[in-house]
Amino acid sequence: MPHIHTEPGQFDHTVEVFVVCKGKVLLRKHDKYHIWLGVGGHIELDEDPNQTAIREVKEEVGLTVSLHSVHPLPPVSQGELIPPVFLNRHPIDKTHWHVSYIYFARSKNQKVVPENEHDEWCWLTRQEVEGNQLNMLPNIQFYALAALDALG
Repeated sequence: MPHIHTEPGQFDHTVEVFVVCKGKVLLRKHDKYHIWLGVGGHIELDEDPNQTAIREVKEEVGLTVSLHSVHPLPPVSQGELIPPVFLNRHPIDKTHWHVSYIYFARSKNQKVVPENEHDEWCWLTRQEVEGNQLNMLPNIQFYALAALDALG
């Protein structure tokens, strides 16, 4: 999805999901920036962050996931959302920023069906994340390890 906000100083809101299955975490190489990240994308105007997280994972890697909540939710929902595990703000360029809602999620299987045939992705063990052979950014390595701690 294109950026919703285009004026200098405006923020786009995005999600990033660290999916865990069978003791491994999924990372996807961003097709534009060529860096390893969790799966994610922009929150659309007609979505809440939870809907976006689930949709983006399904679109980008073909997995159905359940979001992880670090807090108990009420037994009967009155519209509560699963909160992100982390939030961050980062620049895209000199005048444009993203606020990212960082989620952890579980998948029942590791069968990735990529959105595009040239997409790069991989499932990593804790040792592989710690070894950082993919040259992950420090915050991505941190989130991947935290997701493994929470769900691995």
